[in-house]
Amino acid sequence: MNGAPLRETFSKTISKIFKSYKNMDQEYKEIRNIAIIAHVDHGKTTLTDALMKECGVLEEGFSMDTNDLEKERGITIYAKNTSVIYKGVKINILDTPGHADFGSEVERVLRSIDSVLLLVDAQEGPMPQTRFVLKKSLELGLKPIVVINKIDKPASDCQRVHDEVFELFLELGANDEQLDFTTVYAIGREGVAMKHLIDEKKNLEPLLDTILEKVPKAVGDKNNSFVAQVFNLAYDNFLGRMAIARVYDGEAKMNETIFVKDPFTGAVSSGKITKIYSFIGVKKVEHDIATAGDIVMIAGFPTIFIGETFLKDPAVEGKPAIHVDEPTISLNFLVNDSPFAGKEGKFVTSRQIRDRLEKELEVNVGLKVDFDNTDKYLVFGRGEMHVAVLLENMRRQGYELQVSQPQVIFHTKENGDKEEPFEEVVIDVPTEFSGVVMEKLGRRKGTVLDMNEREGITRIKAEVPTRGLLGYRGEFIIDTKGLGILSSRFRKFADYVGPIQRKLAGSMTSMESGKALGFSLWNLQERGVLYIGPATEVYAGMIIGNTSKGDEMTVNPTKGKQLSNMRSSGADEAINLVPAWELSIERGLEIMNEDEYLEVTPKSVRLRKQILEEGMRAKNNRK
Repeated sequence: MNGAPLRETFSKTISKIFKSYKNMDQEYKEIRNIAIIAHVDHGKTTLTDALMKECGVLEEGFSMDTNDLEKERGITIYAKNTSVIYKGVKINILDTPGHADFGSEVERVLRSIDSVLLLVDAQEGPMPQTRFVLKKSLELGLKPIVVINKIDKPASDCQRVHDEVFELFLELGANDEQLDFTTVYAIGREGVAMKHLIDEKKNLEPLLDTILEKVPKAVGDKNNSFVAQVFNLAYDNFLGRMAIARVYDGEAKMNETIFVKDPFTGAVSSGKITKIYSFIGVKKVEHDIATAGDIVMIAGFPTIFIGETFLKDPAVEGKPAIHVDEPTISLNFLVNDSPFAGKEGKFVTSRQIRDRLEKELEVNVGLKVDFDNTDKYLVFGRGEMHVAVLLENMRRQGYELQVSQPQVIFHTKENGDKEEPFEEVVIDVPTEFSGVVMEKLGRRKGTVLDMNEREGITRIKAEVPTRGLLGYRGEFIIDTKGLGILSSRFRKFADYVGPIQRKLAGSMTSMESGKALGFSLWNLQERGVLYIGPATEVYAGMIIGNTSKGDEMTVNPTKGKQLSNMRSSGADEAINLVPAWELSIERGLEIMNEDEYLEVTPKSVRLRKQILEEGMRAKNNRK
């Protein structure tokens, strides 16, 4: 009875698998290299997945975002490679992050491709990261294809968004050729694209045809000497570090000895190619040769770095170094010395933390670390999320450490005046909350550049010192009841604006060690917001919550109800505890004060005072 449906399902599955492998082995006569760029959540990964499905190289249930953090957060953190074969042309596609904190991933990718698909949400229009990625693309001479995505949204306005994109091109100094961009309309999650809004919604072939028509063929002469530049790194448990590189000229074969040139020093080393891979769908396919125009993965060079050039002839000039924007915040990474130190982590020593940071520097070009001080390492990052992702990866790998409050990086001009980083902020909030948002931005020395209202949503564009944004995002969520959207990107260094008055929540610090009791927490929850629940182990100097009035408070969360042999005149009150405000790494970095550390372990995230003993803290504050 059920035989026919089962046979049909089995037949479809076999067909998909066959189609997938057929495409892997398919010959191609040309190569196109593109990157998909956009603001966060405008649909890059969804569209990339749809393109792979369209060309039969992605099975159901798979996605480009394979990292656990990417799946949990719903954003792309690391740039990734894939390719599809369409009409005898291999299209290498690079999916890039959309969050400003991972802009370094985008910057290095753009050096390896010949055009970009600029995705813009049909409702939101251009956002801060749209400006950043488009600016980088235009500066490199790339001519984008604009994809207005999510046209099925109820509030989409394709004409308005198209006009806003054109204005952004003009504002960023696009040349005449770049201004003459092609626009495609798409619904990425449905796998459809149209060259005109009135066209029938069928599949993604209109977008694929546009790529073949508008993206230049990958240039390079097979007969020239081999030249390839590394723009990303991967790791294999058996092969070790592998270089992902764009081949500009020539060919290189398996077991062939080639040279590596450092772009900064010009130093040359050599090694033998042990494996060559290319990308098809979410799989890597082994090859015997790396050829001009392609993007490949090369193994056999354990010390290779991003930006270095592979050469057959060491006398040939290497490719220019890959430069990225400077970090904007810094914080110290230290060995955890709390009373709970070493109980939850596998890697806890200063040497182990140093080794892990050195390994991170190999692949994270937006990160810098000062190792001069052996007691602590000064880490420079692109933003709170940039650092938070590093810490989250470290804790999942078994590392235990503590970090200081993030501080903004200042520059000093030749005349001695101080400069600080400023960010371009775009905020979309229900109009009823616009007043409180404006007030908070003003308090944090923000300058409103533009404001308009449409269908009950107010869009505020402002320029705010990075200092003013530290710790604001959590406050923004509360002020807008979770309905507001805040996006920002680094804009420039400008003159220091002076002290910023912020209402800082005071810390509720434990004076005792032991197990927190429900009765005590019940009394304390009226004073502010608790970070812990009953039965949580605490130590003296550990921060268990914050105070609503902003005052520092030392409390005893381990104190139980006073017992006696006589009942009170009133009935016992029921204990109703408000659920604790769970600390994440990002939340901790946002709310911590200057005299505190964030303790990060594989199992816990805690806030603590730098000086644990109450009397010593009081003495230190009197100085």
